[in-house]
Amino acid sequence: MGTWFDTDRLQRDVEVRWERDLLPVLEAYTRIPCLSPAFDPSWEASGHLREAAELLASWWGGRPLQDLSVEVHARTGRSPLLLAEAPSTGGAGGAVLVYGHLDKQPPQGAWREGLGPFDPVRRGDRLYGRGTADDGYAALAAAGALEALDAQKVARPRVVVLIEASEESGSPDLDAHLDALAERIGRPDLVVCLDSGALTYDRLWRTSSLRGNVVASIRVDVLTEGVHSGLAGGVVPSSFWVLRQLLSRIEDERTGEVLLPAARAEVPPAERAALRAIAGELPGALSDDVPTVPGLRLFGDGPADQLVRRAWSPALALTGIDGVPAVADGGNVLRPYTTAKISLRLPPTADAAVAAAELVEVLGSDPPQGAQVQVTLEAPADGWLAPEPAPWVRAALDEASVASFGRPHASYGEGGTIPFLATLGRRFPGIQLVATGVLGPGSNAHGPNEFLHLPMAGAVTCALAHLVAAAGRHIGG
Repeated sequence: MGTWFDTDRLQRDVEVRWERDLLPVLEAYTRIPCLSPAFDPSWEASGHLREAAELLASWWGGRPLQDLSVEVHARTGRSPLLLAEAPSTGGAGGAVLVYGHLDKQPPQGAWREGLGPFDPVRRGDRLYGRGTADDGYAALAAAGALEALDAQKVARPRVVVLIEASEESGSPDLDAHLDALAERIGRPDLVVCLDSGALTYDRLWRTSSLRGNVVASIRVDVLTEGVHSGLAGGVVPSSFWVLRQLLSRIEDERTGEVLLPAARAEVPPAERAALRAIAGELPGALSDDVPTVPGLRLFGDGPADQLVRRAWSPALALTGIDGVPAVADGGNVLRPYTTAKISLRLPPTADAAVAAAELVEVLGSDPPQGAQVQVTLEAPADGWLAPEPAPWVRAALDEASVASFGRPHASYGEGGTIPFLATLGRRFPGIQLVATGVLGPGSNAHGPNEFLHLPMAGAVTCALAHLVAAAGRHIGG
């Protein structure tokens, strides 16, 4: 296809904008503890989500983009949503929708000395802090890309930037916002999601699939209050004993295999072959990225199988537990209840609602020893299998990757979940959907010591500029 603007100038422009304009507001955003609603039940009272949305909206409102429209869209009982609309330039047709989110995961344990979740710290090419990479950078990268194009007077389509605030909770508020804003958004020709990962930092990566997710809390009650274990032990079944049996209904404790039929799906041969090829080129791409303890044996028969398992296998994680005191506070007491929070990852093509219903049925029926069992679901999130990119989309990604790294882009299946993509795919069948992002090795989204790799942030910003420009040229032609 060939670029029709100065790519070297674009790279320099984006680099300057990140240092001068984008990083200061990203650092201010990092300081806001804007936890997703699932982790902050009093989010409306605390106002942190609204504060973050207003910060980004105020910054966007000051960008030098002609006839720019910016608002924080609010609905009663719903987390806020930032919407920015930049009209087309140069007579270009079509529309591009750019997606990101501003809500955050909680700190998730102690951070390294000198680092903190809400204290931005820059060390070399890394900016540490919760939300820097997942996903505060997205709103800023979108503006940087548009400004860099406008500086060269590159014709571009109308661009709508949508930044939601409930993604880390499964996006329960997204559909309501999309319904209310349907006329404003229209039908985009291209959607670019800036909330995904990169297998390495030496090229651009496009996400070919994402797993679905079902999050549930399981509460087991056996007593109305704790009693001495010498009095009740051996007579009253412990709540943890009951919980162990319930979890064994959905996961084989010997192999880690998920036992729910609705949580399984066949891996398409093309996806398996693509992941096998990546493993051949980058055999340590996955194993080198997880901070395992010495001697730990990973699941999977080698690098290729491990990549397939991460992208397509169902997997259960126990992510939280209540009713259990700290070890230092543990007395000889048989506790009255245990509550466990679980995250069940699903293959990209599995139906999350069906899997969730099966999970509730399996866990809630015939409770061991007649214990009281309550299962509470969060909004199930479907996975996503990317449509084949149009030639002009693939070419734009390759050009951007070559400009930044000297090599074409690559694609792979991610293990995480972005509900937005499945939602948009259902609403607008047949449109071009591209997911990319900065979450590369060690970036540790959702864990302690999260960081944004600044060169990758610049490269993704340039990639977005290439995609928007290509959309203007392709759709206009």
